Amino acid sequence: MKKPQVAPDMIDKNIYQNDTHKSSKKMTLKKSALSLATAVGALGFSQVACAELTWGESGSSEQQGKYQVERYQPDGYQPNSQQSTSHQPDNGVGSFTAAAIAAERGDVNALYNYEQAMSGGLFAMYPTYWRMNVDLNSQSPAAVSQFVRQYPDTVMAEKLAADFAETKAGSNDYAAVRQVANLITNADDSEKCAVALGFNNGGDTMRAMAAKSDVWLTTKKQPALCDQLALEMNNNALISNPERVSRLKRMLRKGKTGDIMALSSRLGTSIPYASLSDIQLNPSSFFSRFAREPASQTNQYLYLYAMGRVAEKSYREAALQLDFDIKQDNQRSAKLLTDDTRRAAYRTLGVQRMNHNTDDGFNVEAVDWFRNSLDNDFSFEEAEYYAMAAIRFSRWDDVVEAISRMDAETQKTNQWQYWLARAYEQSNDGSKRNTAKKMYQNLAKSNEYYGLMAKEKVGQRFDASRLGGRNLPNVSSADRARVMQNPHFARAFALYNADASRAYANREWNWAVKKARDSRDEKLIIAAARQAYDMGWLDRAIYAIDNTDNVNSVAISHPMPHQDAVVRYSQSAGIDPAWAYGIMRQESRFVASARSNVGASGLMQVMPDTAKYIARNLGETYSASRANSGDTNIRYGTWYMGDIFGKLNSQPVLATAGYNAGPNNAKRWQPTYSSLAADQYVESIAFPETRNYVKHVMENATIYSSLLGNGQPITQRMGAVPAAF
Repeated sequence: MKKPQVAPDMIDKNIYQNDTHKSSKKMTLKKSALSLATAVGALGFSQVACAELTWGESGSSEQQGKYQVERYQPDGYQPNSQQSTSHQPDNGVGSFTAAAIAAERGDVNALYNYEQAMSGGLFAMYPTYWRMNVDLNSQSPAAVSQFVRQYPDTVMAEKLAADFAETKAGSNDYAAVRQVANLITNADDSEKCAVALGFNNGGDTMRAMAAKSDVWLTTKKQPALCDQLALEMNNNALISNPERVSRLKRMLRKGKTGDIMALSSRLGTSIPYASLSDIQLNPSSFFSRFAREPASQTNQYLYLYAMGRVAEKSYREAALQLDFDIKQDNQRSAKLLTDDTRRAAYRTLGVQRMNHNTDDGFNVEAVDWFRNSLDNDFSFEEAEYYAMAAIRFSRWDDVVEAISRMDAETQKTNQWQYWLARAYEQSNDGSKRNTAKKMYQNLAKSNEYYGLMAKEKVGQRFDASRLGGRNLPNVSSADRARVMQNPHFARAFALYNADASRAYANREWNWAVKKARDSRDEKLIIAAARQAYDMGWLDRAIYAIDNTDNVNSVAISHPMPHQDAVVRYSQSAGIDPAWAYGIMRQESRFVASARSNVGASGLMQVMPDTAKYIARNLGETYSASRANSGDTNIRYGTWYMGDIFGKLNSQPVLATAGYNAGPNNAKRWQPTYSSLAADQYVESIAFPETRNYVKHVMENATIYSSLLGNGQPITQRMGAVPAAF
C-alpha cells in the first residue's frame, strides 16, 4: 500500500520560500543569533543555542567533532534508548552567520576575507556565492562554472547557476544563459523559461521547445520570463502556423496587443494597431459595422478581439451579442462568421463565465458554451474549466469530453482518473461501469485524497496501522551516522540548530532529500526524517517522508504535537480533533513561529482581525503576542473552526473552505437549490488555492482520525453540501 501523498507544499512556498534552491536575494537572519555569532565568528569557532561544539585540530580541513542537539519531544513520545544525539561539527556556522551579515550590507571585502577563513569548511561556498551575487549581472559564465566545479552537487551551486541564468535572460544576454544551462538541474518555472530563451535565441530550437507546453497557450499569470519566451517563440522554426493560430486566439481573448501583432504578422494576416485601438475604445461600433465589412481572416480575428473586450466587462452582454450575430449570420447565404470563429467565441464565454463563479454563482450555461466550442484545440486551462463546470452540474458526458481534451499525461493523474471513473460509473453501459470499478481499484492503492475517495468505492477503508500507525520507524546506528556524514543534511541540521534564517536550513534540507531520493537512498531519508522529528523540526520531517515513493511512516508524516491541547480545545469547541490536526498540518506544518505573507500567524495561522474577533467573543483582551503563542493560538484556531462550522450548516467541507477563503466565499460556492456531493463541491471551488487546501485537509483529517483511534471514512466525513436556499 502506498503512503499518503501530498501535492507540492504551499506552506514551503508561501511561508518560508524554501523550494529546493530559490529564495529572495536579500537575506534576513534572526537577531537572536547575530550578536554572538558576530563576536565569535572571527575567532574561528562558534557556540550557538542548542549546540555544544568540540573541535579537532585547528586548521584541519577535515576537522572532526560532535555537537549535542537539545531535542524536542512530541507529546507521548518515548525516546529510543539507542537514539544517539551525536553529530559531526557545524564547521563554522558562526562564521556563516557573520558572513551573511556582511552580505546583507554588501561588504565585498569582508566576504573575500570569509572566503579565506571558511575555505574547506562545511559552509565554504556561501561567502563566495554572496560576493558574486552582490552584482550577479557583472559575473562571467566562466566564473559561475568555476563555482559549480568547486562546489559540485551543492544547492548553492545550483542556485548560483539558476540565478545567473535568470539575470542574464532578463538582460537579453542569451549567449551567457546557454553557457550555464547545463549546470541547472532543478529549475523552477522562471528558470526553465530563462534556459529556453537562451536556446530559442541560439540556434538550438529543439531545446527551447521543451518549455512550449508550459507557456504557449497559457493565459494565466506566469513569470515575466515565461511571457517573454512565449512571445519570442513565435519566431521558432519548429512552431507551425496552426500552432501560431492557436496562440493568437488566446491572445485575442486576453487583449495582448504585442503578441497579437507579432503572431498575425508572422501568419501573413497583419492586424494593425489602429484597428485594435479602435475596438478597445468602442467594441460595439465594430459589431455594428462587421456585417458591412468584406469577409477576411483579419476580420475574423478582429471579431474575436472585440468579443474578448466585451466579455471582460460582461460575459452576459457578450453572450447576447454572439447569439444575435449567429442568428443573423444563419440567415445569410454566405456566412460571415466561420465555424472556427464561432467555436472560439463560445470558448471565450465559457472561460469568462468560470472566472465569475464566486461573484455570480455557478450556472450550467458554462457547460453549454464549452460544448458549443468543442474542437481539438483546448489548452489545459480551458479543459480544466470545462471539466469543473461539468462536474458541478453532473454533466457526466461532458466530463468525459473535457478530460479527453487534456494531454495524455494529465489524463493519467489520479485527479482525472478519479473523475473519469465517476463519469463512467453513471453510464448505462455496463462495460464502462466495469472500467470505472477497475480504475477505482487502481486508485485505491494510493492514500492521497483521490485514493482515499476511491477506497470507499471498492469497499476498502484507510487503516493507519498498515503504515506503521503511531510507531516511529527504527533507524540503525549506521544510518544515523550516515545522516551527519552527508554534507547536505549536516549543513541543514547545523543551520537549524544555529537559529539562522530558516530559509537557508530548509533549502539545504530540501536539496539533501532530493539528492538522497535521486540516489534511491530511502534509508538515509528516513533516518534524517526521524532525527528531525526527534528534534522537533517537524515540517522538514514531513517534507522528507512526503517526498519519497516507498517510505510508509504516518507517525512522522502526520505527527501530533500538543495533543492534549488540541484534543481538549477541539472538544470544547465541539469539533473533531482529527479535523483540527488536518487544518494545523496544512496551515503551518506545526511551525509555531510561522507567518504568512498576508499576516496569518501561529500553528493555526490566525489572522490578526480574526484573533481580535475571537478574543472579543471569548471576553478576552486581545494581545498579538498571546494570540500567536502555541496554546492560545490552538485555542483560538479551534474556537474559530467551531464558530464557522456552526455558521456553515455544521458541514466540515464548507467550514474548511471558509477557514481558508472566508465564510462568505464558502457560502457563495454552495449549490443554489439542491444538495451537492461534497467531492463535486470541492472540485468546483473557484479559488485554486482553496480547492487544493480543502482536499489536503480532508485527506489529513481522515488519516488523523485513524491515528487517534476513531477512523472515519473520507466520504462520510465530507458528506453532502446542502443548498444555500
